[in-house]
Amino acid sequence: MQSVTAINLAVAKEGWKIVLLTRLCPIFPFNLLNYAFGVTQVSLKDYILGSLGIFPGTVMYVYMGSLAGDLALLNRDYQPTNPQAQIWQWVMQIIGLIATVAVTVYVTRVAQKALAESMVNED
Repeated sequence: MQSVTAINLAVAKEGWKIVLLTRLCPIFPFNLLNYAFGVTQVSLKDYILGSLGIFPGTVMYVYMGSLAGDLALLNRDYQPTNPQAQIWQWVMQIIGLIATVAVTVYVTRVAQKALAESMVNED
């Protein structure tokens, strides 16, 4: 139960950073995150500010949809190899992976720090 309290305190302290990093991470489903942040002490201001992290993923999905539409219009005889599109796809996937690792490491450190502080305050 102390770990839940520690995570709640960490989100209350560093709310916008945690919300931003989780929004950048494509692995975390937004619906579950919304419920999770709803039961924590994250402020509305921090939640809204951190939710700006949705934009990079949105841009990526719009670009991929546009690319898929362009590919659907191409002749079957033509082999579509657009190096620039492939580079952007790799860049976005790497950014997503880095964001996932960063969120995991950051949330773990903040939660451990808050847990250590709460244990010191209890003594």
